[in-house]
Amino acid sequence: MCKYYPLITSLVLLLAAPFSYADENYEIKTVTTGIYYHQGVHQDPTEANMGAIANVGFIVGDNCVAVIDSGGSYLEGTYLRKAIKQHTSLPICYVINTHVHPDHLLGNAAFKQDKPIFVGHAKLPAALAAREGTFARVFKERLGSAYDGSEFIPPTLTVTTGQPVDIDLGNRILTLTAYSTSHTDHDLSVLDKNTNTFWTGDLLFMGRIPALDGSINGWLATMEQLQQQDFAFVVPGHGNASSDQWQQGLAKQHHYFTLLRDQIRIILDDLGTISQASKQVGITEQNSWELFELYHRRNITASFVELEWE
Repeated sequence: MCKYYPLITSLVLLLAAPFSYADENYEIKTVTTGIYYHQGVHQDPTEANMGAIANVGFIVGDNCVAVIDSGGSYLEGTYLRKAIKQHTSLPICYVINTHVHPDHLLGNAAFKQDKPIFVGHAKLPAALAAREGTFARVFKERLGSAYDGSEFIPPTLTVTTGQPVDIDLGNRILTLTAYSTSHTDHDLSVLDKNTNTFWTGDLLFMGRIPALDGSINGWLATMEQLQQQDFAFVVPGHGNASSDQWQQGLAKQHHYFTLLRDQIRIILDDLGTISQASKQVGITEQNSWELFELYHRRNITASFVELEWE
């Protein structure tokens, strides 16, 4: 880590002084040289917050720009695109979607005019096809006018598990890595090699309770792999980007799911029920996470169904 010390020092200063590009209410923060993000609010998507609940951003190379997740609505996508255009005149050549959840990709259509390459996990097209109808109905209702113009755009470049792909923005190589089932069955991460900055997508939640839509065992295994890595900066799917806090955040998330797994296994060994688990498991975590009441029982249900077949 010592070789990244000047960058770490700069992060403390930069994150302390966020600034706006597109709108006074749409704040863009600097992570490190050439890397920027908008930090989503810890809320459920609504028309008032225009679905801007996830971290989205962009990386600037010498030749072009890559968008990392496009936003939770078409409206947010337009704000993000305006921010990019106010920062640089370089073309937007890639829009990278880390997974299927609408808070990360409903802004895709705002970038169609740039004719970018849309990028995602090899399993993302199937996930989109399976969920588009439900997502469109639910998020149109939740987002109101902010949803207008939103589209579910599949990737034109896909990344397969075990076969990372490098893309070049001009003297800036990004490594895209696809994962086996973790948060979802199609998680994708982005590593900027120039600055050793890692975009996790929703493999990491900071502050907001993580939401399981894949495999508890798989996600724990992926977290254990990430705990062995040495990144200079990490941009999580939700919460603060940081140079050092991400390790504690990852450990906290790992603890949460380990606790759920251990307590559910005890109930299963005693031939207990999912109803019993939903009332007992992980209650000690209730003051540790924002939005706990909204997502904790869903995590128990998903984990119970998986673990009862072990």
